[in-house]
This record gives sequence, C-alpha cells and structure tokens, in this order.
Amino acid sequence: MELKNYMEQMVWNNLDEVLDAYPKACKCEKCRYDIVALALNFLPPRYVVTDKGGTYTRIKALEQQFNVDIITALSNAIKIVNSEPHHEAVQ
Repeated sequence: MELKNYMEQMVWNNLDEVLDAYPKACKCEKCRYDIVALALNFLPPRYVVTDKGGTYTRIKALEQQFNVDIITALSNAIKIVNSEPHHEAVQ
C-alpha cells in the first residue's frame, strides 16, 4: 500500500503550462519547488490509498472547478515566488 496526495501530482502536471503564461517568472528548480509547495498550501489535499480512491479522485479531476482551482493556486504561487525568490536575481 502507498499513501499518495493526488493533488501534488495534479499540481506538478499543470506547472509547466501555467508557467508558460508568465514568461518573466524564474523557472529554476528552486523556484519550481517553491511554487508547487505554495500552491499545495492553497489547495485541499486529496490523499488516496486504494485503487478505488484513486479512481474517484481522477473522476473528480475531470470537473472544471477542480482544474480551475489548481490553475488559480499555481498562478497565485508564481506571482508570490516571482516577487520574492529565495535566490539572487539572475541577469
């Protein structure tokens, strides 16, 4: 058995697409992890253990609001991390 936060997978799956909408945002590994961590703090966890739970969560992921919430959380996280990155500005 494995305990998994399905929301984490969904946030990672959407990260590049949302980052493309912010061409001036830093895309280094540190900022990417900061963005995902912050976005996950804005979103409810979706922990699953069983195949049935995973199936239910994947069905829920097909709902438009589920995806809008992820995109909104990522967008907000990108703006915050971009305004205060945890590294020196790259020239």
